[in-house]
Amino acid sequence: MTLDVVILAAGQGTRMRSTLPKVLHRLAGKPMVRHVIDNAAGLSAERTHVVVGHGVEQVREALADCRVRFALQAEQKGTGHAVAQALDGLGDGRVLVLYGDVPLIRRETLEALLERVDEEHLGLLTVTLADPSGYGRILRDAEGRAVAIVEQKDASEAELAVRECNTGIMAMTAAQLRRWLPRLSADNAQGEYYLTDVIAMAAAEGVSIVTAQPADPLEVEGVNNRAQMARLERAHQRGIAERLMTEGVALADPDRIDVRGRLICGHDVEIDVGCVFEGEVELGEGVRIGPHCVIRDSHIGAETRVEPHSVIEGAVIAGRSTIGPFARLRPGSRLAVGAKVGNFVETKNAEVGEGSKINHLSYVGDARLGRGVNVGAGTITCNYDGANKHRTEIGDDAFIGSNTALVAPLSIGQGATVGAGSTISKDVADNALAVSRSRQIAKADWPRPRKQDD
Repeated sequence: MTLDVVILAAGQGTRMRSTLPKVLHRLAGKPMVRHVIDNAAGLSAERTHVVVGHGVEQVREALADCRVRFALQAEQKGTGHAVAQALDGLGDGRVLVLYGDVPLIRRETLEALLERVDEEHLGLLTVTLADPSGYGRILRDAEGRAVAIVEQKDASEAELAVRECNTGIMAMTAAQLRRWLPRLSADNAQGEYYLTDVIAMAAAEGVSIVTAQPADPLEVEGVNNRAQMARLERAHQRGIAERLMTEGVALADPDRIDVRGRLICGHDVEIDVGCVFEGEVELGEGVRIGPHCVIRDSHIGAETRVEPHSVIEGAVIAGRSTIGPFARLRPGSRLAVGAKVGNFVETKNAEVGEGSKINHLSYVGDARLGRGVNVGAGTITCNYDGANKHRTEIGDDAFIGSNTALVAPLSIGQGATVGAGSTISKDVADNALAVSRSRQIAKADWPRPRKQDD
């Protein structure tokens, strides 16, 4: 039987106190609704429908690269009304209803829910909570069969004592939805069309309501405010940390790591506190990451050490390299084996050869350094002329003195030496010495100007 997934994402989220639609607020670096879409993708759905309303253009733009269909809920009249907006686009198989602000739902939980859904069975995901405040309650008959859901505002005292709650996530057939949705009523405390009312309709028809529960209540917790957002973020990050430690990664503190993408680690990787990993990051065996580093879309080879407060983006670093502290590697930086980029050094679109060192306080951009190059403190490659970028080529074993300006386009030969404090704008031959300085003048017993007394 085919599957359609309907994701409700039309709400404004006023309690978030934001102009951004609620479902676009980011968890682990990506919008909540994308987490839901990604989890649903593992179910091999025929079609995925996203019901949009508030901030429709923003949501469409954020999901432009997703294979989804959009349905517009121009007025927010409840969950039943929202699902009805996608009704015309559904196939003839099963339909799974999810929520764009419930980002931690797992594929395995959804698979268990869908397992028994057919024309005789409706699937309902429930959760048992110590404090069920705010949730609709599951009502069961004397035989323990689910027969209805009552919203908290419509519940009696006895019904409010029930701890089994509705998550809103349910699955049924498209034919059932087409029968039941037109019969929904807004005669309730909220004046809305509740999707949950189809449970009573199913029971009246003799359709069995089969229930399932998540392994962890956090899977079905929705986000209504910033505090809930932060709680789910930490729960998600803790899950990632547990997986990393299971795989052998040493985390100084599993509560102080953030992975906003995918992090792949070899054996014996060590990660100190406060580190953030974004996009696709791979750490080779024995890599050590110091505290408070940010690493984005980069590959770091085995036995490399990244010292504290370094920022690495779009870089490829071979093994046994040393980075930082306080280094910044921008996109296009490529370090060969044993290279060093030290404190307060910035590189961009730069190749640093095997064993080469840029130890401190330098900028190297649009450049290629050969093997064994030493770049002194305060050196910069002047790669931009105000309109175009230009390359600097530095040969093997060259020595660049401190406080040097290399004006590109420029070639420094193998074994060449550039004296400290030089501005070099012409090519330097192999094994040559290049010095460009003003002549030093010294005047003995020179009287320094002084302020005159009033």
